Amino acid sequence: MTAERDLRTLLSGMRPVWNPGRYVFTTVPDGVVPDGAHPVVAVTESEGLTLVLPEAEAVRAGLRYDYVAGWITLRVHSALDAVGFTAAVSLALTDVGLSCNVVAGFHHDHLFVPYDRAAEAVDVLRALATESG
Repeated sequence: MTAERDLRTLLSGMRPVWNPGRYVFTTVPDGVVPDGAHPVVAVTESEGLTLVLPEAEAVRAGLRYDYVAGWITLRVHSALDAVGFTAAVSLALTDVGLSCNVVAGFHHDHLFVPYDRAAEAVDVLRALATESG
């Protein structure tokens, strides 16, 4: 499957899905993922290894966090060099006062939004897709 670059096609075809569970951002300064932790995102920074993982796993591992997110996957296969997709999605969420942390995977973009507003975020994204079609 070829990755999509056309902004209108990306927006109209994003098909957001809210993945089940509560996800948290945490960090491990020594760069070692604790036993029993299965991060969905890992980012190496000079201060340590940032992990995004299910809240229950962070609690079991004794990891500190202060942000609980809902994880939304945009199911369109977006090209890594597509222009404007992240900006358009972010703007739509900004317009309703929703923060959004975006992670690009090889095939899809993944959004982490405040957990208690994740359903609203999906509604906003579906409306954006409809308007773009």
